[in-house]
Amino acid sequence: MSRSAFTSYKPRHLWLYIIAIVASLGGLLSGFDTGVISGALLFINDTWPLSSLEKGWVVSSALVGAVFGAAANGVLADVYGRKKVIIATAIIFAIGSILCGFATSVNWLIAGRMILGLAIGMVNFVVPLYLSEISPQKVRGMLVSLYQLAITAGILFSYLINRVFALSEYNWRWMLGSGLIPAIILLIGISFLGDTPRWLISKKREQEAKEIFQKIEPESNADEHIAEIKSTIAKTERSKNHAVTFQSWMLMPIIVGIGMMFMQICTGINTIIYYTATIFQAAGFTDTLGALYATIGVGVVNFVMTFVAIFFTDKLGRKPLLYAGLLGVTISLFVLGGSFYLTDILGDKLKWVAVGSVVFYIACFAFSLGPIGWIIISEIMPLKIRGLAMSICTMANFGFNFLVALTFPVLLEHIGEAYTFWIFGFVGIFSLWFTFFYIPETKGHSLEQIENNWAEHRPARKF
Repeated sequence: MSRSAFTSYKPRHLWLYIIAIVASLGGLLSGFDTGVISGALLFINDTWPLSSLEKGWVVSSALVGAVFGAAANGVLADVYGRKKVIIATAIIFAIGSILCGFATSVNWLIAGRMILGLAIGMVNFVVPLYLSEISPQKVRGMLVSLYQLAITAGILFSYLINRVFALSEYNWRWMLGSGLIPAIILLIGISFLGDTPRWLISKKREQEAKEIFQKIEPESNADEHIAEIKSTIAKTERSKNHAVTFQSWMLMPIIVGIGMMFMQICTGINTIIYYTATIFQAAGFTDTLGALYATIGVGVVNFVMTFVAIFFTDKLGRKPLLYAGLLGVTISLFVLGGSFYLTDILGDKLKWVAVGSVVFYIACFAFSLGPIGWIIISEIMPLKIRGLAMSICTMANFGFNFLVALTFPVLLEHIGEAYTFWIFGFVGIFSLWFTFFYIPETKGHSLEQIENNWAEHRPARKF
């Protein structure tokens, strides 16, 4: 998005930005519960000595719940609306945070994190969907990127919380329980907002949709927007298979969405986030506080570099940022693996190379795979199955996440850090190929135009 466009939207769309900021608090919660376990795990292990597999379960248990949350979410969001699902996620986040903070056993902690995961699975689906449907075309990429910015802010917040409570008596309990505060803020804020115009139109509530269009884009023709959305819905209903919601051409965007989620997760991002402190200890930072300070630095880089996506995704497009970020991610993974491989020979002399590789990895991911992944899947799905399709993609995201997070400590123990990160590096090479052939450039296209391109069976490279 150009600077002039950003400036022109700022004063006249205050309500739109309030909506985007409040909704993105769901991302902050998701990021917090993703990152907080990194530091908490060091102290949980002091309370209950854990095997590598048990560590994997404590971390990945949230992802089990996330799969179920994502599975139910698509139908719920299509039936009850995007807003009500966001309200439900805030309540579940609050309950999960309380349960984790008061856990009296590993099993209780795992159960609490599964409940948190339920909310994570829901929010990672519904907020990008909400933002993509409520955003004007010219700023859609920027506003959906706010969700990823909120995730990185949540991760940074969790790292700071970890340091604040590191020396307290009930350190990890305070860390995990602190998620209650942003959950309450999200619950209060979202209660005052409306649902998306596209969902309202699909439910024959056109007057409400018109009022929201007039609030978020006052200078636009609301009737024209409504007519375009109604035309898209009517076109689907008039098709010869109108009695069957799913049509054959809708399969390809779902496959592309699942591929996007594979790229985002299986290049190793959440192993870096979940186990940042553990990785730095393995690299030579034997002091726990030193490892926590290093994670804060990573969190700052993650947060700051997300602004690159916010300001350039609508100006440069989605695919250029993906290419640049994937190249950097892939290189950093091979360098990180190499630093661990040589550390086995040279000792901890290369620990700063490992730190630099992690920082560079995070920087590249933050402006590419992180925000662009959610932007792409929120844009490419047909309206008639958008809720269900995004739910499937979100399930895939957490399914991949669960497998990677559960096996990561086991891989470290059995094949070592070097080969583990090299595996992720080869996934990065595959991801560059997949992006070129299958990821469409959605910049400058309305959601209805993108849907028509799929229906006409246009190759992704010709979107």
